[in-house]
Amino acid sequence: MPDVHPAAATGYARAARAYEGGRPDYPAALQDWLTGPLGLGPGRVAVDLGAGTGKFTARLAATGARVIAVEPVAAMRAELSARLPGVEAIEGRAQAIPLPDASVDALTCAQAFHWFATPEALAEIARVLRPGGKLGLIWNIRDERTPWVAGLTRIMEVHEGDAPRFHTGAWRRVFPDPRFPTLDETLFDHAHVGPFDSVVVDRVMSVSFIASLPEPEQAKVRARIEALADSDPALAARGEVRFPYRTLAVCAARA
Repeated sequence: MPDVHPAAATGYARAARAYEGGRPDYPAALQDWLTGPLGLGPGRVAVDLGAGTGKFTARLAATGARVIAVEPVAAMRAELSARLPGVEAIEGRAQAIPLPDASVDALTCAQAFHWFATPEALAEIARVLRPGGKLGLIWNIRDERTPWVAGLTRIMEVHEGDAPRFHTGAWRRVFPDPRFPTLDETLFDHAHVGPFDSVVVDRVMSVSFIASLPEPEQAKVRARIEALADSDPALAARGEVRFPYRTLAVCAARA
């Protein structure tokens, strides 16, 4: 799978189901962002690049636009197709999007752009977008103002290796770009509410570089999560958890 980082190729293939349960959906307020700044609706064509299991793809489909999900990892595409049988899901990657020139009204990357934020990928995105078409970059960001959320980050970060990460800000280096001269950024408050095992444990274990660890190392990560939960009253009961996030939505028009 050329141009796909090994942590993503291996980790997401192993953790597709954990990803579906452990990752949050997206704020309802994003629907107005999709139909407003991104201009989506019936008669429009939208691509969800790096669509994963389709968590954001469903938001795109709700606008009434025709949606094409592009995802390189077969296990993730299978989860997407099972959840969203009406969406066209195709194999592809950011450096080689299997669509014609100027054929798309909007292209989104949810939880994905940091994996392929290169001049080559941005040029390919620009190729498939029509002039005036919109690029949307979306991330659910863990809100580390909550102590136990910061604790989960400390558990994960020791295993990052060279995996590209949103928090480094490296994705911004491809901007400004003459094809996308302006980035308009909006922040939304968000939360993922559900059982501890899904919202916390599956959230951590679905991280690409965690899921690609050998099983003994994964067991150590689980043990650290359990120890963190034992030490924090908000998690100790292992019941319903409210995991706080902030959602960043970035819109750029194709010049």
